[in-house]
Amino acid sequence: MLSSRSKRAAVSAESAGATGVLRPTPAAVPFTLPERPRILLVKVSSLGDVVHNMPLVHDLRSRWAGAEIDWMVEEGYVGLVRLLPEVRRVIPFALRRWRKRVLDKGTWREVGEVRHALQQDRYDAVIESQGLLKTALVARFAMRASGAPIIGLGNATLGSGYEPAARLLYTDAISVPRRTHSVQRSRLLGAALTGVAPLAPPQFFGHAAQSLHVDDPLWGDLPPRYAVCFHATADARKKWAVHNWHALGTRLADEGLTVLLPWGSDQERRAAEEIRAGVPYARVLPRFSVLQGFGLINRAEVVVGVDTGLIHIAAALCRPTVEIYTATWRWKTEGYWSERIANVGDDGVVPSVDEVYEAACRVRGVAG
Repeated sequence: MLSSRSKRAAVSAESAGATGVLRPTPAAVPFTLPERPRILLVKVSSLGDVVHNMPLVHDLRSRWAGAEIDWMVEEGYVGLVRLLPEVRRVIPFALRRWRKRVLDKGTWREVGEVRHALQQDRYDAVIESQGLLKTALVARFAMRASGAPIIGLGNATLGSGYEPAARLLYTDAISVPRRTHSVQRSRLLGAALTGVAPLAPPQFFGHAAQSLHVDDPLWGDLPPRYAVCFHATADARKKWAVHNWHALGTRLADEGLTVLLPWGSDQERRAAEEIRAGVPYARVLPRFSVLQGFGLINRAEVVVGVDTGLIHIAAALCRPTVEIYTATWRWKTEGYWSERIANVGDDGVVPSVDEVYEAACRVRGVAG
């Protein structure tokens, strides 16, 4: 059952309306934090969601310049979160792997290390923005100062995973508009703590991300002008047809751009080869890590891709980016913070080659 403080915070957040902008009221800020608060963030996955949670860090540091912020995240994204200089400590979370090796002594040693990390400091606030029972339990287990809140989502938002039982583990469950962008959803939880409406454009990575892996030996033979096409996705509904990639790639090649095709699995590699066969001078790239992908993205003339984590990284870096939507709501994850980002298509609305090509010209500032 929610505390009276939780109910007041939830009601205040509901006043945000369809825009998802929280208007601070006295009831929405029932917390007294020290000048250098210790704050734990719990957002473990997925890649795109982790990226979209990053503006929350900047919002907290804007309110408390000396805030000590820790973040618990899936082990595969630890390096990604470390790109934020404002994060003091990154705590790896590996529940998926632990479940597969539950009898392994090493698993329990790692669990003990995570437990120790959560008990090492007394947190003045915990923000759990995943909305799942497992992550709410983690948030509840963290050592907290007397009266320190655990802030989490008080309701589901459209198109996002949410387990209602999680809110029973929060001290303050914050209701947000059901139609709320992924970035804004996390920022609203932070606003409930800071009392400051998230009106400024979101900020993502630190400055180091702009040059990360640009000189990686893996990219030593990249052409001087190229377009990266993130065609691969585990969700077949999100794909853009191969013949569309052929037509788009040919038009980009006519401009003198080499089309580069990433992949992450054998199936995706076969799809990349199929696209390459229909695009002049296109190249299938070697396999690379998420962090190595920064070097590829930062040197690209344009990045085009379907609704996946890597295209959201390109948008967060404010590179010339075209996000293609075919089977997901565009409003939920689209990049809206830069004129160098274009979003085409929507749930059930597959964009044409002309639309995508014109968007690719627009974000580069060239005539289509």
